Amino acid sequence: MSWLTTFFTTRAGVICTATAVPRMSDLQSATIANELGIATLSLGNWREHRLEPRLQAAAKAGYQWIDLFDECWAAYLEEHGLPGDQLWEATPANLRLAQQLGDLVKSLGMRIACTQPLRTIEGIRDPAERRQTLDLVAKRFPFMRAFDTELVFMCANIRTDPGVTSDLQTVAKDLAELGDMAAAYALSDGGPMLKIGYEGLSWATRNTWSASWEAVRFANRPNVGLIVDAFNVLAVEFANPHNPAGHGRLFSTLGESIQVLTASLAALVATVPGDRIFFFQCGDAELVNPAIIRPTNPNTPALLPWSRFHRLFPLEQSRGGYMPVELVAAAVLATGYQGPISLEVFNASLNQPGKHVPDAHAERGMAGLQKLIAAVATLPPFWTGGPHAQKAIDMVVQRLCPTRSQL
Repeated sequence: MSWLTTFFTTRAGVICTATAVPRMSDLQSATIANELGIATLSLGNWREHRLEPRLQAAAKAGYQWIDLFDECWAAYLEEHGLPGDQLWEATPANLRLAQQLGDLVKSLGMRIACTQPLRTIEGIRDPAERRQTLDLVAKRFPFMRAFDTELVFMCANIRTDPGVTSDLQTVAKDLAELGDMAAAYALSDGGPMLKIGYEGLSWATRNTWSASWEAVRFANRPNVGLIVDAFNVLAVEFANPHNPAGHGRLFSTLGESIQVLTASLAALVATVPGDRIFFFQCGDAELVNPAIIRPTNPNTPALLPWSRFHRLFPLEQSRGGYMPVELVAAAVLATGYQGPISLEVFNASLNQPGKHVPDAHAERGMAGLQKLIAAVATLPPFWTGGPHAQKAIDMVVQRLCPTRSQL
């Protein structure tokens, strides 16, 4: 069983209650009832596309949740004559517009799931810089109330200079303090608990789900949880876009690469309760010529060009997609996770002008999600090991390489 934690804010403080939630593996015949979401940047780049038409496209395609990117909120401010470089300044005008945006999303039959991303937050050594950085997170809290969302999340720090550390104790302490700050805000205004999510970024030091979960677990705050992004999981634990085969980071055969991945995902199912996953993002990626994604700047992370311009919606094999996204999705759902399955895709196609871009990507994304859900429903519970694991591996190999030409 997993456990669902519920927060009640009273004058006496924040009270937590826990109720049992069955994991997918506890159910005889699981049905996938998770609602569906999409990131604002996955509907079109903010430079070319205003936010409202993108939201309308998402609603028309049937999404229930919107993942609001900072760049899109800043552009929305500028669309309304307000300074985009002051997006978290709690002026009356900014807060009114934030509530207007939240109301617009609701009028379209959707909700704002979260704001993101916080970057280079945790592990800062200098006490004054650390305090200033954590306080920047708190500046979002009034806007979260105006948007009517409870979640903000941060990517693991990618700084490698001596001013930061990935030390577990330091990172966990920072996450715990952020959780306490969010809880104090919720207690002070009597609203729902605010939550802090932590995501392992594939080119950060803490770049795996397990390293991120370790920090969340050590933070030991019920309102600090894990963000799982299928792309970032697969970019580290399966893919090698600089190899022409697309995988082979550790092993040369597709089957063995997937076997290693399923072992890691089995550990996720065994160790992470579903209610400790605060948000699940998914996306595929394109198998490309390694030469076109090789960074020219030595300071650019090796995975960044691929991540920024070649992600795809789930199971878009006709466009070059080759990632076993269904395995990550199945594992996340097997924990008992009940939140949205949300798309986070970056691609050069999103930077193109044209009114058709938001609609086309919203529809592609929804088609990808439907294919993903269908694929997950057919997978055996590989996290239990034995024949189930091997059957799942064989099924995914067959989907990705029906002729087994790469084996």
